[in-house]
Amino acid sequence: MIQNLKEKYLKEIRPVLQKELGLSSVEAVPKITKITVNTSSKDFKTDKDLLAKTKDWMSKITGQAPLETKSRSSIAAFNLREGEVVGLKTTLRGTRMYDFLEKLISIVLPRLKDFQGISTKAFDNKGNYTIGFPEQIVFPEVEYDKIGRIQGLEVTVSTSAKDSKTSLMFLRVLGMPFTKES
Repeated sequence: MIQNLKEKYLKEIRPVLQKELGLSSVEAVPKITKITVNTSSKDFKTDKDLLAKTKDWMSKITGQAPLETKSRSSIAAFNLREGEVVGLKTTLRGTRMYDFLEKLISIVLPRLKDFQGISTKAFDNKGNYTIGFPEQIVFPEVEYDKIGRIQGLEVTVSTSAKDSKTSLMFLRVLGMPFTKES
């Protein structure tokens, strides 16, 4: 992909945000530090084919191979042993991060059924935003016949903003389609 979003941020958005926020340095302007994509399933420990298929579609979505996350301790109530694979995660930085965010904003979110915008209430107190997707098939790279089964995933956009209000303003300027406040 062409670096449209990164160039737009560096040349247009950053100077405007610096003036709006009254910051003395352009380096103090909020920026995206990383994007984390993760998914999990209780069946990863028994169904190795599902794990392989999930790794495949996650690597197609993000552009890099996912990392297996393993359980830290045994929990008898959940029939879980220490060291078993419980999820997959990918951390995107740099060029891949901006490419993924641009794809998320312009292609994936508009493909959601009855899409009216994303909620403004999913910020944590440090200015990071998390979006949950109930199905991975909203991503254009995922082929329905090759995924094994429908599975959800979570995308977390981590920013350098100090609070959720600044982060909301920053992501809105980047083009994130938030719902209208009533």
